[in-house]
Amino acid sequence: MAAPLTLLLIVAVTIRAVLFRSSLAELISERVEVVSPLNAWKRVVEGLALLDLGVSPYSGDVFHETPLMIYLFHFTVDYAEIVFMIADGITAVALYLSIQTYNKNVFRKQKYALESDRYPADCLELLRSPKEMFYIPLKVAMFYLLNPFTILSCVAKSTCGLNNAIIALFIFCTLKGSALLSGILLALATYQSIYPLTLFAPALLFFLQRLYIPVNLRRSSFWFFTLQYAFIYVGSLVVITGLSFFLLGSWDFIPSVYGFIFSVPDLTPNIGLFWYFFAEMFEHFRLFFICVFQINVFFYTIPLSIKLKEHPVFLIFMQIAIISIFKSYPTVGDVALYMAFLPAWSHLYRFLRNIFLVSCVLLACSALFPVLWHLWIYAGSANSNFYYAITLLFNFGQILLVSDYFYAYLRREHHLIHGLYLKKKDGTEATLVLK
Repeated sequence: MAAPLTLLLIVAVTIRAVLFRSSLAELISERVEVVSPLNAWKRVVEGLALLDLGVSPYSGDVFHETPLMIYLFHFTVDYAEIVFMIADGITAVALYLSIQTYNKNVFRKQKYALESDRYPADCLELLRSPKEMFYIPLKVAMFYLLNPFTILSCVAKSTCGLNNAIIALFIFCTLKGSALLSGILLALATYQSIYPLTLFAPALLFFLQRLYIPVNLRRSSFWFFTLQYAFIYVGSLVVITGLSFFLLGSWDFIPSVYGFIFSVPDLTPNIGLFWYFFAEMFEHFRLFFICVFQINVFFYTIPLSIKLKEHPVFLIFMQIAIISIFKSYPTVGDVALYMAFLPAWSHLYRFLRNIFLVSCVLLACSALFPVLWHLWIYAGSANSNFYYAITLLFNFGQILLVSDYFYAYLRREHHLIHGLYLKKKDGTEATLVLK
């Protein structure tokens, strides 16, 4: 599989290099769907200019990236295009190796279950074969590298690509069973944008499952490992934050980065749910609704962790998708990361109910974003309501997609336990309803 992956990387780099040298690069870097006030390259350049002048990059209201990010580009600004292409390559390879490891684990568990005769006879057709799983890691890498959302994000030099690389490396280290590297990378991802904090629960569940430690609050082994992993995570986060203070010489970055993410002061239009709502919001209601909107990202972690405690890898996919939908400044680069996982769930296609509708909605919205933006900003024949309407539809499509995969996953697991063809007590065919 090394040769196809290498060819894929060469094709992906070629596409990006051509676009970097084309006249489209500047246009793409201005698109509000591709960049946000948090990750726009122009804001990074502004921060670098202030740093070179000996002024804190956080002294104004332009730069909102982390200190480690600005110091990374302080030394590599002349090679920024290469840095972003390498970041995409790292993400793709990490996802490839992660899914490869995951598939091996799934096949091994499936083999043990078959040998112990745990599956009903009529659900054997739901089991995954090695031939079916062989090309899935390559498809995942392809879905990421050749996704137009990823390509646009890279060409716009959005720092979202670097955040995706950190999260992909975190997933790889987690699936490889390295609690130390997993905790450090999760801390780095949290340092970058806060929201990956929700990935702590699935990572912890994966390690507990790997070490055969039951999720039982009365067991000392459960608390020992939980505290150990939490110490690695929190300790790494403290060290990274302390390093930022050492580099910058002040704590200005905390309100400028994390305060900016939570308070949402910049209402530049994007593909998220915040900007229009808070542009119309009365000021005395603002704090309450910011809390309501922000809690969405974190609220689903506990119920999903309870429901999917035996399936932490699928829980990671769910959490990444929820982050990309409900974060305050989302871009298409965030969407591309969780969409790369879709080939890994190809065995769920027979249980998906709305995949055609969702595909049409997402494709139509992707095409209509620039059209309605042009009608609003340049032609003057539309207004912000039009653009926000397509934003709502795009997020509705994402929610429908994620919930459909969630339903399909639970249904398949139910069939693997109770059989594919369910019957009532009187022998007639039963209908499965998940509530």
